[in-house]
Amino acid sequence: MKIQERAGAGAGRTAVPAQPSVGDRLPTPPRERKPALAALAVLLILVGALGATMLVLRAGDRIEVVKVTADIQAGESVSDSDVSSVMVAADDGINYIRWEQLDSLKKLKAKSTIYEGTVVMGQMFTEGESLPAGKAAVGVALKEGQYPGDINAGDTVAVYNVDAAEGGSSGAGASSGPTSSGGLLTDDAKIATTATKSDSTVTTGSLSLTLLVDEADAAAVTRAASAGAVAVVHVPGN
Repeated sequence: MKIQERAGAGAGRTAVPAQPSVGDRLPTPPRERKPALAALAVLLILVGALGATMLVLRAGDRIEVVKVTADIQAGESVSDSDVSSVMVAADDGINYIRWEQLDSLKKLKAKSTIYEGTVVMGQMFTEGESLPAGKAAVGVALKEGQYPGDINAGDTVAVYNVDAAEGGSSGAGASSGPTSSGGLLTDDAKIATTATKSDSTVTTGSLSLTLLVDEADAAAVTRAASAGAVAVVHVPGN
């Protein structure tokens, strides 16, 4: 009888192994801490923040400088009407003309044409007259009909002797206009300055010009100008 009870008790057992109790689990290894990586991350954050701060401070370091609002031709000076102030980032490597230096700038002459919208730098100007190499400045006085009405400082023009085809003296049979290539004195003169319309064109129809011509052409243009026999025309494309 006891043998049967033991057999019956054994039949009710399963083959699943007994699980260890909670108190019997093996301890998990602690996570490995990496203080060097954490310090590096903090350092990178600080460097990035410092760089952003420097950029903001640099952008805020601005100065007031001179900008031209109209073309300034070679040999001309600036005036209050053709300059304005503009704020730019300070840079010791650029020779800006500060706004407070404007009075001194007015005493200088442009070395070459300075175009509208240009921020002025010191090397663009010089003391006294400044002419491009190989050029001479010639003054001419023109009557109405001897110049096109739309010419302005900076234009390139052709200059003709309208007294005679070969630039000689007037006389019987002399041409009244540039009827041959002999009347052409130069085809690449540059208008440096013009008289204001209030001074000339509106009141008398005459116009005074300062022309920049090659030194080799200066004598012929001067002779024709002194005889009142100069006419200018726009060169195609100007």
